[in-house]
Amino acid sequence: MSSALIALASAFGLVLAVELPDKTLVATLVLTTRFRAWPVFAGVCAAFALQCVIAVAFGSMLTLLPDALVSVLVAVMFGIGSFMLLREGFREGDEAGEDASRSGPTQLSFLRSALTSFGVLFAAEWGDASQLATAGLVARIGNPVAVGMGAFVALVSVAGLAVFLGAKIRSRIRPKLIQRVAGFVFAGFAVFALAQLMW
Repeated sequence: MSSALIALASAFGLVLAVELPDKTLVATLVLTTRFRAWPVFAGVCAAFALQCVIAVAFGSMLTLLPDALVSVLVAVMFGIGSFMLLREGFREGDEAGEDASRSGPTQLSFLRSALTSFGVLFAAEWGDASQLATAGLVARIGNPVAVGMGAFVALVSVAGLAVFLGAKIRSRIRPKLIQRVAGFVFAGFAVFALAQLMW
């Protein structure tokens, strides 16, 4: 298997696992209850594309640093991601999330609905665990194009599930459990990055 395919698959799997129980899915679900599906999907995809470019650029800049410093920074990024996921995963509260609006979607123009969706998701993704994971993977395994594509496809997949399946996807998964598993995976990546300092 080529290194590009490994990078793409790693980014896709990691970001998908992180985003399924994340606020991204919930925000997209809520937007879909307010606006028509296609403008929401277009807006969130544009937001994801820009955030992936930012994460890949940051991860690429990290590769210019000495290997030991990169290992520490990658460990810190995955450590922060692990903390965020585990905090949410073990927080007391209702897993069902907020009730979706019972009223139908608002009939706004395509552009206005898409721009609103773009703004909400672009803001929600700043400092998100998936953004940290994308930057960390670029810094660790290189191949920024493949990592960026894998992360983008994972984000779009989650958005597609939220838009097209609506509340059904929310009722069939246990977000807290997925957040806990992803949090421990991130912690493992952090430990692995630190262990590379000793090799």
